[in-house]
Amino acid sequence: MRKTTIWQTTRKALTVTALATMVTGGALLTAGTASAATTLANACSGTVNGGMGDTVAITGTSVKELVRAGAREAGTLALYDVAANDIAKVNKIDLGTVPNAAGGSIDGKAIGAAVRQAVKDTKSWGLGLNPEKTLNSIEHKVAGSCGLTTVATNYVAPTLPAPGTTAPQQGGNGGGTNGLPASPSLLPGGSNGTGYAPPRDYGNLPVAQPGVAVAPGVRYPANSPLPGEGAPQYGTDGQAGQGGPDVRNAGNAEALATDGLPGGDVQLPMLLAVLVLAGVTAALVRTWVLRRVS
Repeated sequence: MRKTTIWQTTRKALTVTALATMVTGGALLTAGTASAATTLANACSGTVNGGMGDTVAITGTSVKELVRAGAREAGTLALYDVAANDIAKVNKIDLGTVPNAAGGSIDGKAIGAAVRQAVKDTKSWGLGLNPEKTLNSIEHKVAGSCGLTTVATNYVAPTLPAPGTTAPQQGGNGGGTNGLPASPSLLPGGSNGTGYAPPRDYGNLPVAQPGVAVAPGVRYPANSPLPGEGAPQYGTDGQAGQGGPDVRNAGNAEALATDGLPGGDVQLPMLLAVLVLAGVTAALVRTWVLRRVS
């Protein structure tokens, strides 16, 4: 009898412990879920502010008129007023989250797909004879009219090390990386790995000083030949300048004989031939002109 009492007491204790564990676990899960925030926008276009990781959503009312227009343009005999009223009853339509950056965007294609699914989930009987075609028309209408820009209100820009200072090393054993000692790694130009290099010294480069040009009279004094100036030398095998230059003809050209006729004189037969040719030409021209006139 005593053994039975001890077992019953132990069983009750285990049951109470299990129930307490379940309640505690459920409380923890509930707290984790409640920590997620939702940023609700009243329009499907423009800018929405929220914390990084927050869910971005819109109300069904903000896309009511777009759903009405898309259903009307579908050509499926849809009762577009019914579809618009059904989407207006949806409290929020999730679109995405605020990225872990200063800003981001949610394009119209993503918004159109989310609204299409929300209209489909309403099971509205106003989608007409071809509900899929009506939903496609609604999605296309919303995608072409919507687009959100997200701004993270809790974003903090990373700070850069000041010039001349070393970046903080991560790791143990003296601050090195992967357990190695922290030692500056010099890069070409004297950089210590921080992205900054000391200014270079250009003082040893030759430069031309203004106003110190040398006058021609100084560079080429009087009574002295200029560079390249001098009497040309002719000859071969070093014979030039030794007893006079060896000048030779470049060919064997000779003057042609004139047959004893005085140069430049025009002979009488040539003059007579020219006069006869001029007379014949004048006669031919006269004959041709007369024929043309007649």
